[in-house]
Amino acid sequence: MVIRAYTIALVTFLALDSLWLGWIASGFYREQIGFMLRDEVYLPAAAVFYLTFVAALTHFAILPAIRTKNVKSSWLNGAFFGFATYAAYDLTNLAVTKDWPLAVTIVDLAWGTSLGAVVSGITTRIAR
Repeated sequence: MVIRAYTIALVTFLALDSLWLGWIASGFYREQIGFMLRDEVYLPAAAVFYLTFVAALTHFAILPAIRTKNVKSSWLNGAFFGFATYAAYDLTNLAVTKDWPLAVTIVDLAWGTSLGAVVSGITTRIAR
């Protein structure tokens, strides 16, 4: 059950975040923080983030919901986990990085919250 849930969550997360970063919001991020962006993504760091984030999301939001058969809790716990993790990144950047845009923090918090909720809810439904 754990490997199945993790795999579903990872595929779902990668698909949604790739769509977000590569198509929907790419112009926004280029406009807001393009001066800080690399020409190409540093894949080792990205891989560690994705693998770790999805493992923690699976542990804290998805598996408890599968065990209790409560899909609503997976949405809520996933949303909270997404908000908290994205807040750690964005609020730290806002606090210590010169010229970090408030708009990026707001958009990222909304995205992290939504992404955590949707990935958790979809994964819980499919894995059950």
